[in-house]
Amino acid sequence: MLARPHRLVRGSDYRTAVRRGRRYGGPRLIVSVLDTGETRPTRFGFIVSKQVGNAVVRNTVRRRLKDACARQLPLPEGIDIVIRALPASATAPFAELLADVERAVERGAV
Repeated sequence: MLARPHRLVRGSDYRTAVRRGRRYGGPRLIVSVLDTGETRPTRFGFIVSKQVGNAVVRNTVRRRLKDACARQLPLPEGIDIVIRALPASATAPFAELLADVERAVERGAV
């Protein structure tokens, strides 16, 4: 779904994007967008806490978000995007999650 170069994997990268990035909120997601200025592919990170649901629900939400982000590519280089799922994302249809991700990426990455 989302290739390795497009994933945030280090905790320090997550922290930097959340603390220094622009934040966009909605009823199902909070999205932090940071333009690092580096020449590398756009990277996505996901935070899905236990408040969202049990492990099955959290993994389903994470897979849906990864698919929604993969559909946004290609994006400008050097952008880190961290998506925090809120409890309402557990019951939201994929189309609503996709629309939320599109809206946040459009506002932050363009």
